[in-house]
Amino acid sequence: MYHKRFVAALLAAALAVPTGVAHAHPGHGGPATEAPAVNPLYGNGWQRLAPIAGGPRQEHSVAAIGKHVYVIGGIRPDGNGGFVTVPDVEVYDTIRNTWRHAAPLPVPMNHPNAVAVGGKLYVLGGLSGGASWQALRDSFVYNPVTDRWTALPPMPVGIERGSAAMGAFGRRIYLAGGMRTLTPGPGGLQDTVASVHSYDVLTRRWTTLPDLPEARDHVGGAVVGRTFYVLGGRDRGQVNVRDTTYAMDLPSGKWTERAPMPTPRGGIAAAAVGSKIYTFGGEGKIVNGANTVFSETEAYDVRSDRWEKLAPMPIPRHGTAAIAVGGTIYIPGGGNLGGGAPLDVHDAFRAK
Repeated sequence: MYHKRFVAALLAAALAVPTGVAHAHPGHGGPATEAPAVNPLYGNGWQRLAPIAGGPRQEHSVAAIGKHVYVIGGIRPDGNGGFVTVPDVEVYDTIRNTWRHAAPLPVPMNHPNAVAVGGKLYVLGGLSGGASWQALRDSFVYNPVTDRWTALPPMPVGIERGSAAMGAFGRRIYLAGGMRTLTPGPGGLQDTVASVHSYDVLTRRWTTLPDLPEARDHVGGAVVGRTFYVLGGRDRGQVNVRDTTYAMDLPSGKWTERAPMPTPRGGIAAAAVGSKIYTFGGEGKIVNGANTVFSETEAYDVRSDRWEKLAPMPIPRHGTAAIAVGGTIYIPGGGNLGGGAPLDVHDAFRAK
């Protein structure tokens, strides 16, 4: 089935017919063939919340403004055995446990680079396409008061990518790593980068910073204090997972390596609460020769440079994202199988 869809996409591309469908990379070849655990184990900090109202979502981004969590872009099943990249933006009210729709992105994106700064959402590029997912330069800012997206100057040529580690400090947004191309099919190109840049939301200017020590995509990112952390991820393929923890001192731009993750993982979700960065799930766990999903929850304490293992995810997922509101981390959507398997599951984890 996957090969038929891949050939159809290639034909459409060759004929310059826009299909509007962004088929996934190797392993993203169809909808989930297994349901989530029938009796997932909650407790130990975990709580099940209202599912995403608009249905399954994967390879999206999340950000928070006040008490509201925004789910931005991603992929969902197209009803024909494949996936479509969507512009959808949904908003979760953490007080009422309810969902509503917000204005969609002007351009459909998966793996968007999204972060909140100064009460607004910024999306600085991402991936989209049909036969191959390609990096987009398109950038936008969202004002929740007016429920409107406004176009920003596009990312400079050559630095566009999706799936970057994201962080913000003051008026600057930081992007580390990511990928420029993700092509479906066996041996399809996964073009991982090591480049690091910052964007000033006031001047709208980009600055090139020192590269990561190694290229990474599908990686965790967070700023704690004056340090930008880049955790785990992968390099040119789902199973090429890494356990590295890199830290950039923002004033100097210097990278150092910190204690490694206990479990190498790509496709993780990450969020910071206080002096700890929490990492959830991921992809690239090989079981009986198959690429499967991690359930691990592991936290990194930036002060002690130590990791600890916490209660695993009740429903293991990858291709999701996490954001903290107060001491609670929200993790909507993601896939429960290696590759494409979007779910509408929405869980919360109470940080210690």
